[in-house]
Amino acid sequence: MPKPDEEEPPRPDGGAEEAGPSGGRREEELPALRPPASPPQILSMSELLETAHEISKLTIAHEIVLNHDFKLQAVNFAPNSLENRVKETLHKAFWDSLKEQLSASPPDYTQAIQLLQEIKEALLSLLLPRHNRLRSQIEEALDMELIRQEAEHGALDIPSLTMYILGTMAMLCAPVRDGEVQRLQSLTDPVQLLREIFRVLDLMKMDMLNFTIQSLRPHLQDHSVQYERKKFQELLEKLHNSLDHTTEWLRKAAAEVAAASSQSPPHPAVSSSPASLSQGAVSSSTAVPSPTSVLNRGYMNLLCWEPGQKEYPETLFMDQARLQEVQSQVNQLTIIAAVLLVTSGMCGSTLFGSPGRRRVSMQALVGCGMSSRNPPLGMEEDPRSK
Repeated sequence: MPKPDEEEPPRPDGGAEEAGPSGGRREEELPALRPPASPPQILSMSELLETAHEISKLTIAHEIVLNHDFKLQAVNFAPNSLENRVKETLHKAFWDSLKEQLSASPPDYTQAIQLLQEIKEALLSLLLPRHNRLRSQIEEALDMELIRQEAEHGALDIPSLTMYILGTMAMLCAPVRDGEVQRLQSLTDPVQLLREIFRVLDLMKMDMLNFTIQSLRPHLQDHSVQYERKKFQELLEKLHNSLDHTTEWLRKAAAEVAAASSQSPPHPAVSSSPASLSQGAVSSSTAVPSPTSVLNRGYMNLLCWEPGQKEYPETLFMDQARLQEVQSQVNQLTIIAAVLLVTSGMCGSTLFGSPGRRRVSMQALVGCGMSSRNPPLGMEEDPRSK
């Protein structure tokens, strides 16, 4: 069924509509009514969030496999940004509230107990499956029920709990964090100490995540192709018509390959008769380009892709930065080759006339616009001339 804004296609018999007595079409020629085309499926908010989550996981897995230097890093806002100001304001309000509670008489440990609970969960998350003994020790030392009872009777000893937490952190942290943990032991203000403990714990959790990534990389490399194919098919079934830019990119490459093959003359060794030559020309002009040639042309076109052009193929979004780096290297090599070609054409007799000579006069170097501090390879100045 044509779209409302498109022209209605002609009748199958090619004739015009025949008017009836009242000026309309005859009743017997009215086509059977067809149900309107179903509109494209619209995803709900939960489905959109789920799809975005799946794309994020696919992107991270793809980056882990291809980028051996990939590491997760904490998000750091610019010092003068709105996000950083809001973050600092909220954190200051939170820790000021904790300081007021601990300075009250009697102290209010409600917020402090919640922080100890979060610290306990963070320490347990850093343990490996074989750390059964250490897990039991943490559960016993940071027994939240016992801590609540001590707080109710005013016998909660926060300094001793923080010292145990620092000792456990020293055992679990990476060597690069030893200095961070040692500096915490010099803090005496309980509020400042708790704040710094959370900061270092965030660093330790990031270290553990990166260690896990390094451990899983060989397994991901062995199964990345099957995983990405499966996820790609699942996303394609959810997001119909989501490869328009990729389709246009491949169509353009196929048209260029077909045009190049039709313009190329037939091979003379095929046949010498005019009939066979004409048949060969027809077959070459009507031949379907191979997928490999189309992909090769498409990737070559990416090397000339404009940086601000938005219609980038959807299937290459995850590798866009790497492809742009290759494009930059190709441009640099092209410039270097052009400079060498011009230099060779203008100063070839001087630079390349005597391959056996190791000494180039200063006048030749200056005349070719080359710096005497960096002579070309194989043309170093003869030390005997100094």
